[in-house]
Amino acid sequence: MRRRRRRGEPPGRQRPGPAAPRLWSQRLGPERLVLVTRPGCHLCAQAQEVVTRVAGDLRVTYREVDVDADPALAAEFGDRVPVVLVDGSEHTYWHVDEGRLRRALAGRRGWL
Repeated sequence: MRRRRRRGEPPGRQRPGPAAPRLWSQRLGPERLVLVTRPGCHLCAQAQEVVTRVAGDLRVTYREVDVDADPALAAEFGDRVPVVLVDGSEHTYWHVDEGRLRRALAGRRGWL
């Protein structure tokens, strides 16, 4: 049986499937929490304080990654650092909201 075309969808075209994983996400490792930073960045230092405090309280390990050390990371994030990734997905950038990060790591809905 043929699939019905949705309104506005060109004939003969399939809807895209699930998004392909980003190459940089495979290189960042299995940690639940990753902080992407840049040396000399004052916002990165502030984010590191919050992430260290939250990770310590919740007993979650995290990894800090230099955005300039990997061309794929630099292409993806550029000047948008610091970036916090939770479970491989971008959680926030520039400023880290401690309560929101705690909710995300606790697995509660509504952290978006």
